Amino acid sequence: MKKTNIALIGLLMGMATFTNAQTVKSPNGNIAVTFSLTGNGVPTYEMTYKGKTVVKPSHLGLELAKDKHASKGLEETSLMDGFQKTNTKTTTFDETWKPVWGETATIRNHYNELEVDLNQPSSKRNIVIRFRVYDDGMGLRYEFPLQPELNYFVIKDEHTQFAMAGDHTAWWLPGDYDTQEQETQESKLSEIRSRFHDAVNWNNSSVSVFSDTGVQTSLQMKSKDGLYINIHEAACADYATMHLNLDDKNMVFESWLTPDATGMKGFMQTPCETPWRTVMVSDDARDMLSSNLILNLNEPCKLEDTSWIHPTKYCGVWWEMIAGGKSWAYTDEFSSVKLGLTDYAHAKPNGHHPANTANVKKYIDFAAENGLQQVLVEGWNIGWEDWFGHWKDYVFDFVTPYPDFDLKGLNEYAHSKGVKLMMHHETSSSTQNYERHMEEAYNLMNKYGYDAVKTGYVGDIIPRGDHHYSQSMNKHYLYVIKEAAKHHIMVNGHEATRPTGLCRTYPNLVGNESARGTEYEAFGGNDPNHTVILPFTRLQGGPMDYTPGILETQLSTWCNNKSWVHTTLVGQLALYLTMYSPLQMAADLPENYKKYNDAFQFIKDVACDWDDSRYLEAEPARYVTVARKAKGTNNWFIGGKTGLQPHQSIVKLDFLDKGRKYEATIYADAKDADFEKNPKAYTITKRTVKKGDVLKLNEVRGGGFAISVKAL
Repeated sequence: MKKTNIALIGLLMGMATFTNAQTVKSPNGNIAVTFSLTGNGVPTYEMTYKGKTVVKPSHLGLELAKDKHASKGLEETSLMDGFQKTNTKTTTFDETWKPVWGETATIRNHYNELEVDLNQPSSKRNIVIRFRVYDDGMGLRYEFPLQPELNYFVIKDEHTQFAMAGDHTAWWLPGDYDTQEQETQESKLSEIRSRFHDAVNWNNSSVSVFSDTGVQTSLQMKSKDGLYINIHEAACADYATMHLNLDDKNMVFESWLTPDATGMKGFMQTPCETPWRTVMVSDDARDMLSSNLILNLNEPCKLEDTSWIHPTKYCGVWWEMIAGGKSWAYTDEFSSVKLGLTDYAHAKPNGHHPANTANVKKYIDFAAENGLQQVLVEGWNIGWEDWFGHWKDYVFDFVTPYPDFDLKGLNEYAHSKGVKLMMHHETSSSTQNYERHMEEAYNLMNKYGYDAVKTGYVGDIIPRGDHHYSQSMNKHYLYVIKEAAKHHIMVNGHEATRPTGLCRTYPNLVGNESARGTEYEAFGGNDPNHTVILPFTRLQGGPMDYTPGILETQLSTWCNNKSWVHTTLVGQLALYLTMYSPLQMAADLPENYKKYNDAFQFIKDVACDWDDSRYLEAEPARYVTVARKAKGTNNWFIGGKTGLQPHQSIVKLDFLDKGRKYEATIYADAKDADFEKNPKAYTITKRTVKKGDVLKLNEVRGGGFAISVKAL
C-alpha cells in the first residue's frame, strides 16, 4: 500500500497572519472549496467545478441545547457565529487500498485537505472544520477536541447549508425518519413543495416528518448547464442520519437530523466528530457511479482477519411468501397469546408455512445443482403468530425453531450438498430484545455453520418513540455488525438506516435494503425508472440487497396475485450488473427458473465480486450500462438497464485484452418486447468478439440486456 501525508503549509498562529478566505483544490484542480468567516464570525464555504459554481456561499454551524444536567455556567450555547480562526493546516494524502470485496480490486484515496481551527471567545470553545477535496467531490465535517468548556453537549440542530446555484432537476424522496421504501420523485427544486404531499401519499409514507420541502439523501441533481451534483453523508456511526430541508425561494438546503424520543438530535462527548457531509460533482454522469468518495471518507478496515467474508449468491423461500401470500407463521390457532414450544408442539399447522423441512430441502437441492452458495429461510423460528403492530418488547428468541423445521438436520443436509443456510433475524424493531438474545443467537449460528444473517426492523422502534434513523439506532446497527464480526458472521440489514460507507470499516456488512426493493413488485410494482435512479442515490453509500432475478414477471401464472414485475425478463438479468452488490439473490421460484432455463444460465454464470468495473453509459433515471471483470478471471459481464424510455446502447469493447478472443453470449430484449405488453420476449445469441469491437443493443421500455464475455 502506497501512502503519503505531506504538510504543505505549517500551522499559522494569530488572526493577523490570516487572509480571510482560504481555498483548497482537488488534486486535478477541477474542484475548488473556499472557506471564510463572514459577518459576525460565521463559518462559510463555497465550491466550484471547472470554474462553475456548485455551492454558493453557505453557512456552517450547530445549535446546542441547554443540558438540564449541566452545572451553572456550563449551559450550552450555539456554535454558529462569533468565531475566530486560530490555526489552519493544508495537507495532501494519496494511498491505494484493497477492499475485501467490491467493484474494483483496488481503490485510490487521493485528496487535498484543509483543516480550519476555530475558537469562540464568548464561550472559550474550540471546533475544527475539516475539508477533504477529491477529483470527484468533497467532504466536510465538524470536530470537537477535548477541552474544559466543552465536554458533554447536546445537539438541538445542525445547520450545515448547501446553497444551490440554480433551480436544478432533482431526484428525491420525501423526508421520513423511518423508511426509504419509497419511489423516487423527479422535479425541479422549486416544485418539491407542490409535489411533496402527492409524493407522501403515493409512497404510503405515514409521516411528513419536518417540513413539506424536506428530502432524504443521497440527493441527485442535474443543473441546466450539465453538472451532476449529489449530496449525501459518509461515516455516520455515533450520530443521527441527515435529511435536507429546502428553502425553495433561495434554493438553499440545510441539514436536518433525525431526532430521538426526547426530540434532541445528538448526545455527544468530546473528543468526537460528526459524519462527513459530501458533495459530488461532475459534468459526466458516469463519474457519479464510479465514485469512491463515500468509501474513502470512512476509516480503513478494523477487522484483522477477513478471510471468512465472501461475496454470496443465494436463493430462498422468500418470494413464495412475499408474492404468493404464504405464511411466516406455523399455525393460525393463536393470534394474541405468547406461545411456548410445548404449545406449538400441540398446535395445528396452517398448511401454508413454507419454512418447513421438506420444502427447504428442495431449495437446498436447487442451490447445489445451480452453483448457489446459500439458502435463506424466513419464518423458521417461533413467534410469527403475533409479532407486528403491537409494539411488543419480547417477540422472538432467535434460537427456537418451529416444529416443522429440523434445524440440525437441515444444516447437515445443506452441508452435505456443499451449501449453507442463511439465518434470518426479524427483530420486529425491538432493539433491546435483540441485544439481550444476540450472543445466544450468534452462538447457535456458529454451532450449525451459518455465516450470514439477514436482520429485519419492521415496525415502530422499541424503545418506544425512537426512530429508525436516530443516533441511538445507528449505534445499535453498528453494534450488531461489530458483535457479528466477533462470531465471523456477515450481516445483511433490512429496514435499517441507509448506508454511508461503513462497509469499508466493517466489510462483514455485505448488504442493506434501505430502499424500495423487488418485494414491491408483488404489491403493485415499481416504476421502470426506479432501478436506473437507485445507482445514483441509494447505492452511493453501499450495496443494496435488491433481490433481482424474477423471470416469471406475470405473478398470476403461479399464484393468486394480480401484480406484475415492471421490467422485461432480460431487464431482470441486467440488474445483477447495474445494481451492484456482493450479495445477490436468485429471487424467483426454482420452478420458474426451469421454465426459462436458458435465461437462468446468466444468473448462474454472473459473478458478484469484481476486479474492475467500467461505467460505459449513464443518465439518471434513464439508463445505466456497466462492464465488470470477474474477480481472478479474464471474463467480463456487461449489463444495461433502461427506464420508461427505450435506449440504444453502444458498447465499445475497448476494455478487453489485446490479442485475446472471447465468446459473448448476449441476452437481449426481443424486437417486440415491452415491460407492459410483452415482458418475456427475449433472444439469446452468441458471437466471438475482441478488443475494439462495438456492440449495438436496443433496450425497450423497462428493458435491458446482459452479456457474458468469456475468454477463449
